[in-house]
Amino acid sequence: MKVITVCGSLKFKDEMMKIAGQMELAGNVILIPIFPINDDKDAFTEEELNMLGKMHKEKIKLSDAILVVNVNGYMGTSTKSEIEFAKSLNKEIIYYTDLIETK
Repeated sequence: MKVITVCGSLKFKDEMMKIAGQMELAGNVILIPIFPINDDKDAFTEEELNMLGKMHKEKIKLSDAILVVNVNGYMGTSTKSEIEFAKSLNKEIIYYTDLIETK
């Protein structure tokens, strides 16, 4: 069993939720980001977004690995910084595209 934090663009919310469920059923503990209600991009203030970003990095610190949901290879700047942060902590990096290719 591993503790894994899901990272990726929130536009891939559906894929993130699907893979998180699959990974939990495989026996892992999955930490996911907070999603805006009703996909409202203005649901959070700048201050709240900063706080959520810091909390997400705390989730990465607690994890054994991160799971990067990189649909069609897409990774935004926030996701790239999360990958670099995880690497600096010697966390395992798992890519969604690698998981779906093996199925």
